[in-house]
Amino acid sequence: MRSGNPALSESTFLDLASGSVVTSPDQAMTINGTVNKTGILLLLTVITAAFAWSQTIGADGQIAPGAMIYAIGGAIGGLILALVTVFKKEWSPVTAPMYALVEGFFLGAISAVFEARFPGIVFQAVLLTFGTLFALLVAYRSGLIKVTENFKLGVVAATGGIALLYLASFVLSFFNINVPVIHEASWLGIAFSLFVVVVAALNLVLDFDFIENGAAARAPKYMEWYGAFGLMVTLVWLYVEFLRLLSKLNQR
Repeated sequence: MRSGNPALSESTFLDLASGSVVTSPDQAMTINGTVNKTGILLLLTVITAAFAWSQTIGADGQIAPGAMIYAIGGAIGGLILALVTVFKKEWSPVTAPMYALVEGFFLGAISAVFEARFPGIVFQAVLLTFGTLFALLVAYRSGLIKVTENFKLGVVAATGGIALLYLASFVLSFFNINVPVIHEASWLGIAFSLFVVVVAALNLVLDFDFIENGAAARAPKYMEWYGAFGLMVTLVWLYVEFLRLLSKLNQR
């Protein structure tokens, strides 16, 4: 039960004292329940994203002053709520919806910024994100993609490498040092973004497998919210990476 998503690690369903799978015969996690919770989180995200969008971009298509407050506040708030949810997964029925609401402010603001510069890019990114989600779900359910141990290890390793590279880039930016390629619109930069998109998409497959294993293990009912939260984390990452990739292609 391994996932490249840090919110869905192999120990998520384990009791730390006994090391055994946490089960609840009467109130068990189900796949349908997790799907429903994911739908709720998506709806909450869209609501706040729409509000942030309306506050970020004006009728003339220009970015409003101070609009990035929504992006920065949403990013910081989302990170805090994500960490709380990861370490206190039994709180996920409350923290997961809060994460979706706060993350919506971030997504709405940055989407407006990208749209102002590259008209039509947000619609394309949304289509690509959900198209990828449904395509991989079909491939997973039909058995076209086999979640083997080597597959899991490869995706987890690639995800960790990307996370470390982004973290290094963020830290170095404070010293006015730019990591080459990853933010550039060169063909090498586009290839890098395409690679990140593929890794993010493959994390969806691991998330599907992880949620299915949790339902099979009859994890507690609140884990439906936690599974939906983990899936949302991957979807947000995938959407942002599609925005980055499309923006680089538009610059060419």
